Amino acid sequence: MPTKPEDAVAQMQKKNLESAMRLAQLSIENSQRILQLQVDVAREIFDDGVNSAKALAQAKSPQDAMELRARYAQHAADKMFSCSRSIAEITSDMQAELGHLVSDQLNKGGQEMFDAMQQMLKGMPLNSHAAAEALQHTFDTARKTLEQVAKASSDAFSSFAQMPGGKK
Repeated sequence: MPTKPEDAVAQMQKKNLESAMRLAQLSIENSQRILQLQVDVAREIFDDGVNSAKALAQAKSPQDAMELRARYAQHAADKMFSCSRSIAEITSDMQAELGHLVSDQLNKGGQEMFDAMQQMLKGMPLNSHAAAEALQHTFDTARKTLEQVAKASSDAFSSFAQMPGGKK
């Protein structure tokens, strides 16, 4: 661990930059997954629409045509719902990964910042013990709050992803 407060702060900034880069990478990867999923579903729905139009052109009665339309509409709705569930799952996974990343950052970075702040407070004429305790309490509260928010968000996305409705 760095001995000077300036070195500790520089090390924390480096780790924060690495975490920000990892967060950006996660965001890009998940955005690509969601976009690819949407493109695939759009292509499938288009192909199904073409096939449905061909089948409708060959329908022998208005009742057959209505049944074909109803089947196509149900099939398209099922695909869209499945796509929504997949997006919720991707988002939930990213939320969990983001929660772990931020929690790790708070746990590791918080302790390093706490140590650096203690070093800086040592030479000051104020009650450094009380300031250090207040700082530690602030870090602990922030970490617990973040963990609660991440869990609630993850639970909400998981609940949506597990809703009945035709997952493939």
